[in-house]
Amino acid sequence: MAVLIAVTTAGQKHYPLFKNVTRLGSDPSADIPVSGEDVAADHAHVIREGESFVIASLGRGRPLLVNGKKEKRARLADGDSLEIGSTSLRFQLSAEAAGPQATSPAPVANVSAYREVVSFSEKLLKSVDLEQLLNTLMDTVIALTRADRGFLVLFENGVPEVQVARNVLKENIQGAVHELSDSIIAKVVREQQPVIVADALSHAEFKASVSVINLKLLSVMCVPLAEGGELLGVIYLGSNRVANLFEAAMLEAVTVFASQASLLIRNAMLLDKLRVDNQALRAAVVDKRFGDVIGSSDHMQEVFRKIRKVAPTNVSVLITGETGTGKELIAREIHRNSDRVAEPFVVVNCGAIPENLLESELFGHVRGAFTGAIATKEGRFQLAHKGTLFLDEIGEMPVALQVKLLRALQEKVVTKVGGTKPEPVDIRVLAATHKDLDAEIKRGTFREDLFYRLNVVSLHLPGLKDRGEDLMVIARYLLKRYTEEFTSKVKGFSPQCVMLMKRYDWPGNIRQLENRIKKAVIMADRVQLGPEDMELSESDLKPVVPLAQAKEEFQTRYINEVLARNNGNRTKTAQDLGVDPRTIFRHLEREGDGEPVPQ
Repeated sequence: MAVLIAVTTAGQKHYPLFKNVTRLGSDPSADIPVSGEDVAADHAHVIREGESFVIASLGRGRPLLVNGKKEKRARLADGDSLEIGSTSLRFQLSAEAAGPQATSPAPVANVSAYREVVSFSEKLLKSVDLEQLLNTLMDTVIALTRADRGFLVLFENGVPEVQVARNVLKENIQGAVHELSDSIIAKVVREQQPVIVADALSHAEFKASVSVINLKLLSVMCVPLAEGGELLGVIYLGSNRVANLFEAAMLEAVTVFASQASLLIRNAMLLDKLRVDNQALRAAVVDKRFGDVIGSSDHMQEVFRKIRKVAPTNVSVLITGETGTGKELIAREIHRNSDRVAEPFVVVNCGAIPENLLESELFGHVRGAFTGAIATKEGRFQLAHKGTLFLDEIGEMPVALQVKLLRALQEKVVTKVGGTKPEPVDIRVLAATHKDLDAEIKRGTFREDLFYRLNVVSLHLPGLKDRGEDLMVIARYLLKRYTEEFTSKVKGFSPQCVMLMKRYDWPGNIRQLENRIKKAVIMADRVQLGPEDMELSESDLKPVVPLAQAKEEFQTRYINEVLARNNGNRTKTAQDLGVDPRTIFRHLEREGDGEPVPQ
């Protein structure tokens, strides 16, 4: 049998590795106790893999040295030295080779328990049903202890719930909650230590308990289920026929079993929760998606309603919204739901093409039209014939080219750069921008007539921070996609991570969220993504300002909006707002614009 030898100033202590998983940590219930300032309660596991053994750290902040080298996971070889905190250990493949101080084999009762743990672990790997797994657990413990009945009590949101109640015939017990002694369970929960009650009716502490008297309890064994320092529940075994049924050796065996079973139950519950979450996610995605676009918020449902109305027509649509909100996805859904779905969908990013090349990209050019034009080339208008042309970032288009674009849209013909022959085109135009085109028109950087030509129907996409629960639906959808793409072990987000994600403003919207999740899935070492994996911390959140400051900032913005709507007319603005004109004048003075405004 392989063994870990702890080397201390008092000598050596041997720990046989007879379990599939051996826990090392500062927790008193750990299989191998280790100490040190940076040692976690559940610090590392030694995992048996066939005839070999692997040691693995259980996460960041849990340092582990193997032969003096920092490792997260390492396969152990005979004679390897380990350092965890202030504890030094040596791995030996053979307990006999370790010397005469090697610990003797475990007692028979413990060996039986270990065998049942191994059997239970194998059943866990094969089981897809949490209820079936927990029933198997209780049947195993009842058989091991020769109890009449057994109960598995698990805590859900701090409240104890009887999850399994079985008898010696492997049958479910009805009305299980009335078969338990509240006082005995309360003692185990309070002290988090296992207890044996040989004869409850005569026990000094419990003989006056109403539940003990009513149930005529004799033998009771109650063992806590704890994992990572957290109490998951208790295993409760009882008999009202035989006193002194449970012995100390059996309690030790069941405690060993419970210690190992806790980890397996936690994993099984996590897997079951993930299955439920995945089913809920699939249902949410099916119910709340429009093609490739996911959204359940009122804003997005209104966008979907407009798409259904406008898609079958040929009218131009202007899609507005912040960067990263999915404007191109919306344009593709309009095309996909139109009569032009079988024809090309051509994209032009007006902000990514140099101004001197944009006209050629849109309308094409003939050979020799300019330096480098060595052949005649079709433009995006010609390529989109009978299909859809999507003009992304239309607000970046130079004013001079806007005139030619407007003419092409009005006349439905284009002429190549350097050419003289007009070419008819049958296209539908969709445009998108993150800019405020009304403001651009006032600045003279966007033509008003082109705006009206493009903006027959407008669709505004809200930022991610304004889409409520859509954030986590989209996040979990993206997580599932990338864990499958990169074959990652990541299964979800930690509660702290979810909290910070919901409070973060996401200035880059869905594009930023997608990039962060993709990077986290590739780089993460844990099953759940934490705030650090998503590059989030409290310092990234928008600070909370005093209510008075928030009111003042809102009032300032609102007055400015109404002033702009009234072209700076103070009197009209004061009338609309129901305030004295002097209030508006004082506001303008604070803004540094106290010059008289024509009335």
